[in-house]
Amino acid sequence: MIILGIDPGTVRMGYAIIECLNNQPTKVLSIGYIDLSDISEHPEKMKVIYEDLSELIKRFCPDEMAIESPFYGKNVQSMLKLGRAQGVAMAAGFVHHLSVTEYPPKTVKLSITGNGNASKEQVAAVLKSIVSFQYTEKYNDATDALSVAVCHCFHTQNPVKLSSTKKNTSKGKTWKSFIEKNPHRKI
Repeated sequence: MIILGIDPGTVRMGYAIIECLNNQPTKVLSIGYIDLSDISEHPEKMKVIYEDLSELIKRFCPDEMAIESPFYGKNVQSMLKLGRAQGVAMAAGFVHHLSVTEYPPKTVKLSITGNGNASKEQVAAVLKSIVSFQYTEKYNDATDALSVAVCHCFHTQNPVKLSSTKKNTSKGKTWKSFIEKNPHRKI
């Protein structure tokens, strides 16, 4: 499976494309960012995001897209612009028939380092041990995108493997058992 990870941004939008096999990242196919710093008009930035992501999708043919959800900040205008950038990135994925999964930053950090409050540097250090890539601080946005892609790889279930090996571990937690234990509940 090939996964496109996105770290949304309106100055730099990080991206990473990885190969994933059996819930393990095996190879970084591409990593970088879309530089939007020289574009002053917000609608033009959205156009560039859409066009550049569409080109990446056409070039690498990912199966799925994972994107980091924006964290809440105090500046409403910044959040609005970041949300637009995220929406345009998701739209590019949808137009190219990708399933898109969104992950909160804490979930991504927890998946990579085991600590939902890890720093960017801690995440990058652990990523280097998981999958080989060239890291420099210049590519923090790209590293964030790589962490989102790796997080998605870890969370993606192989349907063939699940159907043949998954045991019923719900210990009677089915709708049928719930109804039997709670006959007074209305459906």
